[in-house]
Amino acid sequence: MTYCVGVRLNAGLVFLSDSRTNAGLDAISTFRKMMVYEKPGERFMVLLSAGNLSISQSVREILQVEKIPNGDDEPITIWNAKSMFDAVRVLGSAVRRVHEQDGPALRAAGIDFNCSMIFGGQIAGEAMRLFLVYSAGNFIEATRETCFFQVGESKYGKPILDRVLTPTTPLDEAAKCALVSMDSTLKSNLSVGLPLDLLVYEEGTLKSERIAVIDEHNPYFKMIRTTWGERLREVFEAIEDPRWDGGDAAHPLLAESARFEPMRKITTPDERIV
Repeated sequence: MTYCVGVRLNAGLVFLSDSRTNAGLDAISTFRKMMVYEKPGERFMVLLSAGNLSISQSVREILQVEKIPNGDDEPITIWNAKSMFDAVRVLGSAVRRVHEQDGPALRAAGIDFNCSMIFGGQIAGEAMRLFLVYSAGNFIEATRETCFFQVGESKYGKPILDRVLTPTTPLDEAAKCALVSMDSTLKSNLSVGLPLDLLVYEEGTLKSERIAVIDEHNPYFKMIRTTWGERLREVFEAIEDPRWDGGDAAHPLLAESARFEPMRKITTPDERIV
């Protein structure tokens, strides 16, 4: 399994992925889940992938040469697309082509066609865009209300993203948030593992300059893991324990409620418990 997150902000884009792939407890490998496609000054695109590794690797290879019809004009590829919408259409076509080629054999072997991808970037002349692509090749786009996407083991790292990220979040703060989200996932799920790939893209630059490969020795990530755990414990211990007796408690646990009393059965000495 894996965990990847992509964030679209007013100031730019943040992408983060782990690199663990496993096919059982004794078959754990490391494969990069992030792929960068760019022509500096013209276009910048990032692809993050989760799911079946053979499927995602095939999609990545086909994507570089995939074409979709464009009427009487030159077919559209990721290298000549005039918008990120057209580029993600090419990605969807690549996913469907792999399904046509490998889907029947996978079904015969009892394997689901399982892949999901985050695809985002910027092409000169238009705004940044971020998409979540499903295994059928269809996709949705990030909005101001939903400014991030996750694929893979998403549930462990989602709470911090929900609480912190907004379109106005600064890039470095969003990168920190993504790393905390990843740390929470690493802590709770063994199928996600180091090293990590982190990329921060500044709006309008049309090239990648801030890319980091993070392993267990990375000093910043070690600080994140230690500090986040310690601060969570401090905040937890600062919250008062529940008071069952009410009394003069500032925040009594036993308070009036519109709900009915809990359902329970109380036996008497004369009753036989079966």
